[in-house]
Amino acid sequence: MNKVYPNAAAALAGIVRDGQTIAAGGFGLCGIPENLIAALRDGGASGLTIVGNNAGVDDFGMGLLLRTRQVRKVIASYVGENREFERQVLAGELELELVPQGTLAERLRAGGAGIPGFYTRTGVGTALAAQRETKLFDGRAYVLEPAIRADVALVKAWKGDTAGNLVFRKTARNFNPMVATCARVCVAEVEELVPAGTLDPDSIHTPGIYVDRIVQGERYEKRIEFRTVQGAAASRKESPIRERIARRAARELRDGFYVNLGIGIPTLVANFIPTGIEVTLQSENGLLGIGPYPADDAVDPDLINAGKQTISTLPGSSFFSSSDSFAMIRGGHIDLSILGALEVSANGDIANWMVPGKMVKGPGGAMDLVAGVARVVAVMEHTSKDGSSKILPACTLPITGQGVVSLIITDLAVFEVMPEGRGLKLIELQGDATLEEVRGKTGAPFVVALAAGGDSR
Repeated sequence: MNKVYPNAAAALAGIVRDGQTIAAGGFGLCGIPENLIAALRDGGASGLTIVGNNAGVDDFGMGLLLRTRQVRKVIASYVGENREFERQVLAGELELELVPQGTLAERLRAGGAGIPGFYTRTGVGTALAAQRETKLFDGRAYVLEPAIRADVALVKAWKGDTAGNLVFRKTARNFNPMVATCARVCVAEVEELVPAGTLDPDSIHTPGIYVDRIVQGERYEKRIEFRTVQGAAASRKESPIRERIARRAARELRDGFYVNLGIGIPTLVANFIPTGIEVTLQSENGLLGIGPYPADDAVDPDLINAGKQTISTLPGSSFFSSSDSFAMIRGGHIDLSILGALEVSANGDIANWMVPGKMVKGPGGAMDLVAGVARVVAVMEHTSKDGSSKILPACTLPITGQGVVSLIITDLAVFEVMPEGRGLKLIELQGDATLEEVRGKTGAPFVVALAAGGDSR
C-alpha cells in the first residue's frame, strides 16, 4: 500500500468530513502538524471536535480553525495564550471539555491501545471529576476516565519513511505518539521523508502500523507560543517581589532531587539553584535532565523546542513522550513540584487554573502534579491586586487539588501547612514584612513559630 501523498491537502482528501473528531499532536506550538492544520482549515469541514493539549494561538496552530468557526467543541488541557479560544468559551460560543494534561495523554494512549477506561488519582475532589465515577483502591479515591477515540489523527514528526515509521525530535515528541494511535485514520507530516529501510529500526518512536498516510511538509514556521527569558537576563528584568519568592523557593531544593517547576514564578527558581547541590529538572513536555541555567545566558525553552536554540543537558538526560512524562509524575517519581497559585487554603487545598466567568486557562499538568508528586510547594504574591488575601480558610475558586500543599511561600511570609488539617504555621517573614502586616493580610488563621531572628533576610 502506498502511504505517501504529494501534499497536505491530498493527504486529507476523502477522509475529513463535517462533525468529525480530529486529534492533533503538539504541545503549545511545539511539534504541531502545521501543514495539515492549514489544509484542514482550507478544506472547510465544520462542526468539528478537536482534541489536543491546547488549541494553538489566535493566528496559528489549531487556533486557525477557531477563527474560521469550524470547531464545535474542544477537548484540551490548557487554553494557553489563545485569547480567541478563551473569549469563545466565556461567551458560550464554544463547548470546552478541560482534561488534566496527564489524564489527556493517558486517555489518548488508552484509546489507541483498546483500553476503554482507567482509574487515576488526578482530579479527585475537583470540578473536573464531579461527574466521574470514583472508586477506592487501598483506601484512596480514584476517578474513572474514559479513553478517547478520534476519527482522524494529525501528527508531526522530524523524520519518517515511506512505510510510515516516525522519529520525533526532542520535546517535539510530546503528544504526537499517543495521538498517532488513537484514530481510525492517522495522517503524519514529516520534515524529512526517506525510503523504507533508511531509518534505524531501533530508533523508531512510532511504528508504521499506526500511520495510514504520510506527507513531507512544504515549510515550517515553528512559531513560539509565548516567549520567556531565563538566566541572568531575566534576573535583571524580573520584579524584586517575584525574585524574592523564587529565591526562597530555591532553598527547598535538595541534592539529588528530581524537580518539576510550574510556569510563572516557579520557572524563575531555576536561576537560583543553591551552589553545591545538583537537581534534575523534569518537564511535562518530555525532558528530564536539564541542568542549572548558565548565569551568563538567556535561555528560552520555546526556542529550544522550536529547534532555534540549544542548551547542554546533564549526563543521563532523556527525551520522551508526554505519556511517559506523566507516568513519572503520577507514579511518584518526582520529589518536589513548585507551583504558582491563585489561592491556597489553610488545609493545603490549591486553586490555580480558573476564575469563573473571567479567566479560563485550564489545569495543564498541575492536577497531575499535586496528585502524584511527593511534596508540593505553592508560590504566589500574598495578596491579589485588590488587596484581598490569597491565603484563605477555604478556597473560593475551583480547586486543583485537596490538601496537597506542604509549604506556602509569598513575598511576605513562609507558611508550613500542618498535617491532618491542623492549619498553618508561620515559620518565616520575608523582606521587611512584620508580623502585624502578615496578620492583617492573611485571610486564614495561623500559629506563629518564627525561627531565631524572625525572618528569612
